[in-house]
Amino acid sequence: MSSTDAEIATAARAFRTELFIGGRWVAPAEGGRLEVIDPSTGRRVGEVAAASTSDVDAAVAAARAAFDAGRWSGLSGRERSRVLLRVASLMRERLEELAQAESLDVGKPILFTRMIDVPNSADLFEYYATLAPHVDGSVRDTPLPAFAYTRREPRGVVGAISPFNFPLILSSSKIAPALAVGNTMVHKPSPLTTLSAILMSEILAEAGVPDGVYNLITGAGSDLGEALVRHPDVDMIAFTGSTKVGREVASLAGRLLKPVAAELGGNAANIVFADADLDKVIGTVINSFVFNTGQFCMSAPRLLVERPIYDTVVGILADAVTHVPLGRPGEDGTVIGPLVSAAQLERVEAMVGDAVAAGGTIAAGGERIDLDGGFYYAPTVIAGLDNDAGAIQEEVFGPVLTVQPFDTESEAVALANSTDYGLAAGVQTTDISRAHRVANALHAGIIWVNGWAMLDAAVPFGGVKASGWGRENGAEALESYTRVKSVTIAVDPLPAAEAGGAS
Repeated sequence: MSSTDAEIATAARAFRTELFIGGRWVAPAEGGRLEVIDPSTGRRVGEVAAASTSDVDAAVAAARAAFDAGRWSGLSGRERSRVLLRVASLMRERLEELAQAESLDVGKPILFTRMIDVPNSADLFEYYATLAPHVDGSVRDTPLPAFAYTRREPRGVVGAISPFNFPLILSSSKIAPALAVGNTMVHKPSPLTTLSAILMSEILAEAGVPDGVYNLITGAGSDLGEALVRHPDVDMIAFTGSTKVGREVASLAGRLLKPVAAELGGNAANIVFADADLDKVIGTVINSFVFNTGQFCMSAPRLLVERPIYDTVVGILADAVTHVPLGRPGEDGTVIGPLVSAAQLERVEAMVGDAVAAGGTIAAGGERIDLDGGFYYAPTVIAGLDNDAGAIQEEVFGPVLTVQPFDTESEAVALANSTDYGLAAGVQTTDISRAHRVANALHAGIIWVNGWAMLDAAVPFGGVKASGWGRENGAEALESYTRVKSVTIAVDPLPAAEAGGAS
């Protein structure tokens, strides 16, 4: 049995042609089917359900009924915590099944789905389980003749729309905090990557999440997402995806006065100063742009290098990236797998072509890799581009790195801040004062110093500018999924007779 055949066999439970609505697996109203394509071969390996807008209505109705009945929000935080801890435990028990499904669906190397995607997702449920009993309000001191306090309450029905690049992690980062505080949900994953969401539906039900609290609709097209955003019984939207689609979601939700938490595109700069430890920096730089085949909103496709070491860094990278293992996702040694789809491969190829036409020099890569008919692209390093080039100003979302020189700290900061995006940024230096200065000056939601992608369930991340708003991870994420209610209770003064007799 080949590695791909083994992946398919292990992930077979995830090929379901039903939707999970109201605690049951139900056939889509119009009987639709959606093909599952293996990115490593370009071949169809199965199919899942394709929902219609009437299925969206059914899923929202189930979530609304569950919320209004208090099946979940009516439980104490400790009771919800026990269920979410069980979710985390079941995820760890089914680690191999989840890892194989994620690897097959996205084209991720199995090394990373086992070590990162599944464990980090389980950690998210565990972390928010620990916060569930502590979603507290506060008593407010006022001069009023009253007792005033605040409560944090769930928003109601959350519509969660998750992307293709980290289906399990970026679904869990919405599901776990939303459920921790008592919301119910309708989840729409990317049509390109649905398998782990199907397995998560089973896990949530087995863990004891009540019927209707979590509902899953799978399917293609923008109609489902628009129907979810427009639905009058959906109280908020949690969205991760491209800035272009995020603008459309935010515009529609804004007209409906519906809150949105949006984590959008990124185009991070990684700044390397001449005093940095190059032995460590080269590994950090490579990891920052090839991880998940560059399909990572917090990847660093823009490398800014202080001029005295610029030529040295470009030369080392040009050689080093050719040695990063690229191959079939199911093989344990693979670091770079395929892109998620033929369309994504074509987009990356076109952007690299445009970069060359704009005067860029390919130092490494710059071509498709012919392997099993899959969507592979060589890790690519491009030098010599002006700052206004498309490959620098736009999000490539592939294993492509542009390298630019700078002369001063202020120039490095200006270049780093020169795009519309502001999700992540990096600073590589041994000067601690410089690290603080530059981190403070960068316009991004998360800054990494002397490393990259150091992420944890307790550490919030999110964007500024065109990278969105709101935060995922950390206690801060709970702010998106709750609303504050103030309660002020009049307190009558002590009767005069009693007041006068007091001693």
